[in-house]
Amino acid sequence: MLLLSALGELPKLDYAIFADTRWEPTQVYAHLDRIEHEIARPASIPILRVSSGDIRADALNPEHRFASMPLYIRNPDGGNGMARRQCTSEYKIKPIKRQVRALLGYPYPARVPSGVVVEQWIGISTDEFHRAKDADVRYTRNRFPLIEMGLSREDCLGLLAEFDLASTPKSACLGCPYHGNAQWRAIRDTSPAAWADVVDFDRRIRAGNARANAEGRPLLGQAFLHRSRVPLDQAPIDKPTRHELLARQDRLPLDDEWEHGPTDGCSPYACRSGDAA
Repeated sequence: MLLLSALGELPKLDYAIFADTRWEPTQVYAHLDRIEHEIARPASIPILRVSSGDIRADALNPEHRFASMPLYIRNPDGGNGMARRQCTSEYKIKPIKRQVRALLGYPYPARVPSGVVVEQWIGISTDEFHRAKDADVRYTRNRFPLIEMGLSREDCLGLLAEFDLASTPKSACLGCPYHGNAQWRAIRDTSPAAWADVVDFDRRIRAGNARANAEGRPLLGQAFLHRSRVPLDQAPIDKPTRHELLARQDRLPLDDEWEHGPTDGCSPYACRSGDAA
């Protein structure tokens, strides 16, 4: 949408907002710097970077109230469970809403007067039109330009390739439990430092939330980043998932690698990962 706006095929954006969990792959930050320099600034579109904090550090800090990640849980009786996902709301949606209110001139906790509304563009393509939802606050009106233009995911990828942006990386925390095996392999095989980081994080969250443990509310069971519920450096990430095998047969897009559903990075308004849980 930023590119289309800069090209004049969509109206000029007032702002673009990036919600930073501070635990993205280095490629995401490099890409953000690039599009800011090559696309946004020449078009006079400010990119605002907002954040609720460092999700990795917060998860391990016993003094910090942490929004739960969707960790895979092995229960004491051998059964499987999953922690609630609150991280998207806390680290993506809330900082964006906070910034929008500030841009409107009514920072929290000021009341936004009736009739004061911002138009918020969300990049959902025609493939996922069912995810286009109305905003849950009165001061925001959601709009979905890609759907309005009839653009599919493949159309968007083609446009990016046309402007030498085919390598656009997905935005998602390095240690997101919703990663599929292909994403875990990519981290392991291309970035030893990032792999060591997520393996260490996986080990350190075995007992769950640091704050809860410090308050005497330990996790009943063990937590893991990988759906196999074994330590990440022992998880069967070299095994292709069912969706990955189908993709190789051209029956699914290559990045749909979850065993039970698709995944596509982390977006506050269009996260497909929840389908896989």
